Amino acid sequence: MNFFETLFPVLETKFNVEKDASAHWDHSVIAKASVLRDLIIFLRDDESSKMEMLLDVVGIDYLGFQDYEGPRFAVEYVLKSISHPGRRVRVKVFVSEQDLEVPTISDLYPIANWQEREVYDQYGILFKDHPDLRRILNHVEFEGHPLRKDYPAHRRQWLSTNDFLLPALEKRLESKGYKVVQHSKEVLPNEDEYLTGSIQE
Repeated sequence: MNFFETLFPVLETKFNVEKDASAHWDHSVIAKASVLRDLIIFLRDDESSKMEMLLDVVGIDYLGFQDYEGPRFAVEYVLKSISHPGRRVRVKVFVSEQDLEVPTISDLYPIANWQEREVYDQYGILFKDHPDLRRILNHVEFEGHPLRKDYPAHRRQWLSTNDFLLPALEKRLESKGYKVVQHSKEVLPNEDEYLTGSIQE
């Protein structure tokens, strides 16, 4: 008997999860967003699982999937045990277009901070209580979410200004005990410069 055959009945009883029928090669459960945090905490801390490592947070858009009926989006969490090498579990949460929100787990696994931002940026799924939910791959003026199946792949997007990142960096330095002698000020682009592509004297 593998570890999942022992673990699943416990997860089913405690968190009302289901086995993911589409998972043929690994161990995957489907959970509701309302129990996600408690489920992740259990998987991370309980001796029966000890999933100490979050490998990835992945967005899925099911638009256009053949014979698929259900919520359009899902978020998957790929977990791995360090204490028990070879043990992995995927947790899938379905997300409807009408309620594009799941709770953050960035306080449970710090790497989720960046991973959730990527899913938000690419799919538009919101992570409730995330400390800094903003784009991470696309620029600050980008409109839409490019990994959605209905996003026009050849659409061009205008960029007129950079995302001002220095305040966050300075705040991080100060939290680590460094003294910022002079705080940065945002320099907005010169309209003539970014419209013509030339530097104005």
